[in-house]
Amino acid sequence: MPVTVLLVDDEPLVRAGLRAVLEAQPDIEVVGEAADGAAVIPLVRQLRPDVVAMDVRMPLLDGIEATRAVLRTVDEPPKIVVVTTFENDEYVYEALRAGADGFLLKRARPAEIVHAVRLVAEGESLLFPASVRQLAAQYGDDGGNRAARAVLERARLTEREAEVLRLMARGLSNAEIAARLVVGTETVKSHVSAVLAKLGARDRTQAVITAYESGFVAPG
Repeated sequence: MPVTVLLVDDEPLVRAGLRAVLEAQPDIEVVGEAADGAAVIPLVRQLRPDVVAMDVRMPLLDGIEATRAVLRTVDEPPKIVVVTTFENDEYVYEALRAGADGFLLKRARPAEIVHAVRLVAEGESLLFPASVRQLAAQYGDDGGNRAARAVLERARLTEREAEVLRLMARGLSNAEIAARLVVGTETVKSHVSAVLAKLGARDRTQAVITAYESGFVAPG
């Protein structure tokens, strides 16, 4: 089955460019478009896309609020990638905090766009870990987020789970973590699932944000 994608951007040329890049791939299908975040929820419910690629800045409802709305109101929500013009954009970090699974630059090369959609759909590694780390260092609370510290303390991660979380923050995939720890991939998947459950995180990105903001992992 192809990865299905909903494109949300107020610029028609951006939507057209993303559609052309993605639909050139045999395993990706663009199932719909919207010009503003306000239209996302009904389209997600109707089309049930695997991934929503959404502009972080839009006139009526921006990508941050649209992300929050989708995750709050849609059962089994799709993966969300926010699309941005600027890499070091506080809006991007707020979208990641709100629950987005990753971000993508509008000037990204076609291969990078395709890779990002596939990676987010699979959910087995962190998208652009170095950039997420840089955003956390610039805009995060650098260990000063009491709520994040409380979440981590309540989680009571085992030593192995803590090690897996550190490797997740470095951007390692499940297969890479398995090779590093000399264990099976299924064992790593179990550890990752346990980490997400204990942290109350929807995905790897949210777990890594919590790790940075609690001070468990230093973003610098």
